[in-house]
Amino acid sequence: MMQRYGRITGWGKYLPPKVLTNFDLEQIVDTTDEWIVSRTGIRQRRMVEDGETNSGMSVKSAQAALAKAQLDPNQLDLIIVATSSPDYFVPPVSSMVQHALGAKGVGAFTLVAGCTGFVYALATAQQFIAAGQADNVLVIGTEILTRNLNWRDRNTCVLFGDASAAVVVQASTEPTGVLSQVLGSDGSGAEALIVRGGGTTIPMSQRVVDEGLHHLEMDGPEVFKFATRTLSRAVRKAVSASGLSLDEINMIIPHQANMRIIELAATLLRLPVDRFYVNLDRYGNTSAASIPLALCEALDEGAVRDGDNLVLVGFGAGLTWAASVVRIGVVESVPTLTAPRMVPLSQFRGAAKRVAGRVLETAVPFVLPLYSRVLRIRKRKPLS
Repeated sequence: MMQRYGRITGWGKYLPPKVLTNFDLEQIVDTTDEWIVSRTGIRQRRMVEDGETNSGMSVKSAQAALAKAQLDPNQLDLIIVATSSPDYFVPPVSSMVQHALGAKGVGAFTLVAGCTGFVYALATAQQFIAAGQADNVLVIGTEILTRNLNWRDRNTCVLFGDASAAVVVQASTEPTGVLSQVLGSDGSGAEALIVRGGGTTIPMSQRVVDEGLHHLEMDGPEVFKFATRTLSRAVRKAVSASGLSLDEINMIIPHQANMRIIELAATLLRLPVDRFYVNLDRYGNTSAASIPLALCEALDEGAVRDGDNLVLVGFGAGLTWAASVVRIGVVESVPTLTAPRMVPLSQFRGAAKRVAGRVLETAVPFVLPLYSRVLRIRKRKPLS
């Protein structure tokens, strides 16, 4: 059996319209634009309005990704939603997204791994594809973090924003898409980034509200030390596992948490900072949405092109880390090979037309000269 790769064929994002700048935060908490920019690199972030939901945002980014891939929701085999801020604890937000997309009967689950969630989900999609269990997987990273922030704590409320981004991963026999992945966790640092109240250890109660235990708490210095230790190490391991060298990596797309962390990683990897894609200044830390959002924008801007090798690398709550080497190959020279399965006749007709079109495109340059030659021979007079 030929090796199967998870090729990224579609991508999309959704950002809440409301922009919250550092100058807006100056009116809310004891901080300044200069303080925030100098310590984090963040200038603004997006914030949901009343009525916006994780599932609703996920559907919008997913629809954009599916449209880009020219894939119907019913052609999906699996939906993975990476998030730490679902609509509800029960039911899983992934099932709500599956239903809203109209992906009837398609398997769906939610993956909770903090800021590394998207890379974990992408690695999971790759494993389903490599094993022949799926051909088309939708991977979504969505977070609504602003509803769990303490707006009197300037050490956390200035950092986070809301966003959603998604990719479609399809089976391919060409070495594109996910080439390697490295996943890690160190639960000894679990309390460095935590929401203490609302779970089964400290169920929701008046005490939780009164003491603010439903707010996100972060030990900034501890997370900073953890991130600077693990980011460059994870990049090197993932690149080594892919069989490439660091010189062959065109761009690194890191979790967008803090510009100082990115700059230090560049120093440790002996790479220029411009080899790292950064949109942190516009959106802040959007946790599981951070890496796919940056990937979408890099693709849309043309900063990433077909054939480029990327490293997606995240770190965050858990404490967890993850890195994956991804080769961009949106356009392939031959049709992808997929495992046989039953599909509606209408979908088969559409696929047959697309394949026929590609066959014609390939054959015409060879057939036309032969056809012209036959015509010339037929026009010749018979020998006397």
